[in-house]
Amino acid sequence: MLVLVAPGQGAQTPGFLTPWLDLPGAADRVAAWSDAIGLDLAHYGTQADADAIRDTAVAQPLLVAAGLLSAAALGDIAPDAVAGHSVGEITAAVFAGVLDDTAALQLVRKRGLAMAEAAAVTKTGMSALLGGDPEVTTAHLEKLGLTPANVNGAGQIVAAGTLEELAALEADKPEGVRRVVPLTVAGAFHTRHMAPAVARLEEAAQALTPADPTVAYVSNKDGRTVATGAEVVSRLVGQVANPVRWDLCMETFKELGVTALVEVCPGGTLTGLAKRALPGVQTLALKTPDDLDAARALIAEHTSAAADTQTA
Repeated sequence: MLVLVAPGQGAQTPGFLTPWLDLPGAADRVAAWSDAIGLDLAHYGTQADADAIRDTAVAQPLLVAAGLLSAAALGDIAPDAVAGHSVGEITAAVFAGVLDDTAALQLVRKRGLAMAEAAAVTKTGMSALLGGDPEVTTAHLEKLGLTPANVNGAGQIVAAGTLEELAALEADKPEGVRRVVPLTVAGAFHTRHMAPAVARLEEAAQALTPADPTVAYVSNKDGRTVATGAEVVSRLVGQVANPVRWDLCMETFKELGVTALVEVCPGGTLTGLAKRALPGVQTLALKTPDDLDAARALIAEHTSAAADTQTA
């Protein structure tokens, strides 16, 4: 049972798109996407520095483009379930057949701009907390005025709030938390600070004509599978101001019987979480095109096994 997942903001690094553009047709595809959204994705994915691609309005479309490009390079695959972390949910919506490439990139461009605008109102940020009991950590964050914006499972919660609140967290860590790691993001995403972006996205969503998912689409909101395209889009809109429950997504993967998980480019974060939370599940992260052959082999092994089981 194969799950295909897409990472969220913070996974990007300078130049990470460079080797992918050497694949046949990739440069043309990225150029067409760039024209469609008015953003030079090739430039930002190959030449821009870390500060430039940290900009929310740039990072989000860049991540979706990379995810779509790397998934296309795998060929015609049929995952049993798909999911994405935060902005990766838009990438996953394409994998599930809910949105086409262009609609997804136009939506994520508007999402990034709206969230960047909301983030500019107050100086905010996010920090990952490693270790500790989730209930103890959550209560401590709320006491400091922070939001547990990402509950990622495998002992990781991401706190979000104002820079002053995050500084207080550094000085007063929850019991059992080993480290507090500031993240390279431009705002307190998935919190009340993003509320202004929701209205902008609601307007953008009205222009979409989503199809119903063709595979199980697992939502960040509560880890549940979503049956209709309209509900997927509704959740994508509300998600920007609500916590990401990746822990619940992984619980659903487990309930569905996942045996393999492949993370599209720039992979690594979600496979790392899966290795700790889903023991026994084979994982593979697409970082460069050198990973494609191994990914294809893993996909063939696990989709064939699923077909054999269904036949039996």
